[in-house]
This record gives sequence, structure tokens and C-alpha cells, in this order.
Amino acid sequence: MSQSTNDQTNEQTNKATIAVGVIGAGGRMGRMLIEAVKDNSQTTLNAAIERQGSSLVGADAGEVAAIGRLDIAIVDDLISVINDIDVLIDFSLPDATEQNMKICAAHNVAMVIGTTGFNEQQEQVLAKVSEQVAIVYAGNYSTGVNLSLKLLAMAAKAFGNDADVEVIEAHHKHKIDAPSGTAYMMAEAVAEARGQNLKDVAVYGREGQTGEREAGTIGIHAIRGGEIIGDHTVMFIADGEVVEITHRARARMTFAAGAVRAATWVMQQSAGQYNMQDVLGLNE
Repeated sequence: MSQSTNDQTNEQTNKATIAVGVIGAGGRMGRMLIEAVKDNSQTTLNAAIERQGSSLVGADAGEVAAIGRLDIAIVDDLISVINDIDVLIDFSLPDATEQNMKICAAHNVAMVIGTTGFNEQQEQVLAKVSEQVAIVYAGNYSTGVNLSLKLLAMAAKAFGNDADVEVIEAHHKHKIDAPSGTAYMMAEAVAEARGQNLKDVAVYGREGQTGEREAGTIGIHAIRGGEIIGDHTVMFIADGEVVEITHRARARMTFAAGAVRAATWVMQQSAGQYNMQDVLGLNE
């Protein structure tokens, strides 16, 4: 075999072999994910799934995402394409994600989950499924947000209960759950650093005669309007000074590219539940 042939063979061997499936392919996040999969040199789109009854079923996923034809037809049944993928990226709705987790577990397919708003039963399903396959589960896949979580933990440890903490998030008018998954992540980072259980100290909005603010509580507030992609601010309000840690998203591609990065990382992991800080090496 010639050196040229060897080089070509090595090049083919080193090419991306991670086959990705995207749930909600026709949605705004799904379209971004399809583009991000195409742009990542380690991944290839092998499946695009929409809900049953969607008018996009049968359409080419690349054309729907406005990035050119990919010769991947959108389907409405995950099971029909589950054997074609190594990892599924799911930014959909809790009930749908719950079923998708069970399907992936049965077929040994890794997952990257960005769905928010799970109830306790669905969180239990997540925990059980992650005993069988590797799952990255995060409320936010941006590098900046996950760095912010580290800064929040540092601030919470430094202030302790000497500062009142308020979490304020703003999203577009189409978002259907509140508070956001990122707001929960930020509040949990503060609570954990202070040795608290968020469920015991969270206060969601205020109305009427609320009385004085109880020390150690964490306020969480949601704003909805327009086309805000995602703004989050955590205020540490101490006597005489205020520290604010803010993250503002300016492009959804930030989240999509982070999710695809997580998809490449999760393929190297054993079964278990991971988060984006694991992907970024911030938990080391």
C-alpha cells in the first residue's frame, strides 16, 4: 500500500464517527442543534425527530434548519431511528423526554438532555436510566453560565448568611416553564455552598403582606417578555455592599454548540449522570 493510500486510510479512520440524533428538529433550538452538529468536526447528524403529526415529517433536516440539504428526513418515531445513532440530544418537554430516556436505555444510546421542568417522578426515571447509559443533564450548556456557577459558589461561601440572595431571570414570552432551569442551577449552587437544601429556603416571588425577609432564604423571580434569549442575575445583598453576578445570552448557538460538545464528551464516559461542569472540567 502506498504512503498516499495510508494517509487517506488514516484520515478516514480519524474522521468523526459520532452519530447524533436531535429531538424537536423543527423547533428553534432543534434547528440550532442541527447546525451545531454539522459544524462540529466530530459529529454527524444521523437522525432528526419531530412530534407525531408535525407538518415537517418527511422534510430534509438540513433544509428545515436552513443550512442546505443533509439527506436526513425528519421522522416522528424515535424507535425507528434509534439504532442509527450513538447519542441523542433532547431539548423537548418533560413527558416526551421521560419516554425518550426509556427508549435510549433499552438501546444503549447515550443522551444529552437540556429539557427543564422535570417533576420528582421524572427525576427518578433520569436517575434510574443513568445507571444504564451515560447522560449529560444540564439546565444550561453555555460555558459562561457554568463558569458563573463556580463564581456563585465562591461568593456564597464568602458571604455565608451575611448576604441576602436574590435570583432574577428573564426569558422570551414563548418559554412555558418558570423559573428557568438555569435559575434553579444558580440557586442550588448558592444553597449547596451554604450547606442548605434549596427546597427549604427558596421563596418564589412576593406578593401582599409578606412580612420581613427571613434570613437565609433565596428569592427566585422570573420575567417573561419579547425575545429575550436568557438573562440571569444573582444578587448578594449585604449591609453596605451588593455583589451581582450576571450572565446574558446573546445567541442560542452558544447553547447548541455546548450541547454538541457534551455529546462528544459523553461518548467517552461510562454509565452515569453528568453535568456541563463535568464536560468543561470545572468539577476536577
